[in-house]
Amino acid sequence: MAASPHTVSSRLLTGWVGGCVWYLERRAIQESPHKFLHLVRNVNKQWITFQHFSFLRRMYVTQLNRSHNQQVKPKPEPVASPFLEKTSSGQAKAEIYEMRPLSPPSLSLSRKPNEKELIELEPASEIEDSINVGKETKEEKQWKEMKLQVDELPGILARLSKIKLTALVVSTTSAGFALAPGPFDLPCFLLTSIGTGLASCAANSINQFFEVPFDSNMNRTKNRPLVRGQISPLLAVSFATCCAVPGVAILTWGVNPLTGALGLFNIFLYTCCYTPLKRISIANTWVGAVVGAIPPVMGWTAATGSLDAGAFLLGGILYSWQFPHFNALSWGLREDYSRGGYCMMSVTHPGLCRRVALRHCLALLALSVAAPVLDITTWTFPVIALPINAYISYLGFRFYVDADRRSSRRLFFCSLWHLPLLLLLMLTCKQRRGGGDPGPPPS
Repeated sequence: MAASPHTVSSRLLTGWVGGCVWYLERRAIQESPHKFLHLVRNVNKQWITFQHFSFLRRMYVTQLNRSHNQQVKPKPEPVASPFLEKTSSGQAKAEIYEMRPLSPPSLSLSRKPNEKELIELEPASEIEDSINVGKETKEEKQWKEMKLQVDELPGILARLSKIKLTALVVSTTSAGFALAPGPFDLPCFLLTSIGTGLASCAANSINQFFEVPFDSNMNRTKNRPLVRGQISPLLAVSFATCCAVPGVAILTWGVNPLTGALGLFNIFLYTCCYTPLKRISIANTWVGAVVGAIPPVMGWTAATGSLDAGAFLLGGILYSWQFPHFNALSWGLREDYSRGGYCMMSVTHPGLCRRVALRHCLALLALSVAAPVLDITTWTFPVIALPINAYISYLGFRFYVDADRRSSRRLFFCSLWHLPLLLLLMLTCKQRRGGGDPGPPPS
């Protein structure tokens, strides 16, 4: 049998010393398993055993191996960034030149600094190119005063005065003048057309002057002259003044004071009431309809010098026509008006927008019947105007029911030819009144 360790040690040492050593060795061997199995007892009465030591040993070995792997793994070479500053590239060059004496004086190794220099010089050139491009973009974005060419001025002023809308205003004024009873006075007709056109140009120019910050947010109006900076605001206001003053003067002293007062009132209503109301209330649509209804009344008063039933009938026709025309137009531009911050029926009250358009389409039927009643046209007019009035009423009904872009577009394009055709039919069916001096009384 093999001798135990404590018997071996007791054989080497005899006497009292050997007995003490034997006692200590035996006690250590007997208690060692308990000390290794149950070393420390915590508050929760859980024991730390050999399993905990094995776990800690594995963690230690794992961390040690990771540190060895990280030390052995070569670091990747830094990639030169094109966005480094010139100072960093200069410091890198200085470090390369300082490390040059450490390399052996061989031909192959002596070329490496040159390659590194090329690598460092390339980002520097890229930085310079990017800086130059940045300067160019800043110069492009920088505000530049646009030079006004004299040959471009007529076209710019025509767009400033909304020449197409002005032409429509003059045509309705001419229709009112032609439908008025009495002989046709050509000089008075020309003065009325010129004065009304100038007043319309002034009102439209002032309207664009006030709406520059809001027109820039809309796709439909972002190319207007004042928005693009093609002319200065001072020039726009000067042009409006040069149109308003002679326009009102021609209407007042060249035609009659009543027509001049209506022209001045219309400029005020359009610029000081309709324009600010567009951002406040949907009532701007009704105010704008009144603005559009005044020009034919001006034509009537220019020919007769008075306001009577015929003038109000023509104004009523223009008033009702504008609702299907503008409501259908604004329906397709709801996003644009909302982006510009305008308070329109099509944006805030879409149901009311469609109902109002349908009501005034039907009102055109009633106004056409009222024309022969007021002795302005013959009874032929409501009969021959019935198809076009019924058609626009049908499109207004489709717009009310469908409420889509297709129906609004059809109604808008119908309104473009409906008004001139309706006024032409009224002129064709105008009531002819007997003129001339009465004959001598019978004897």
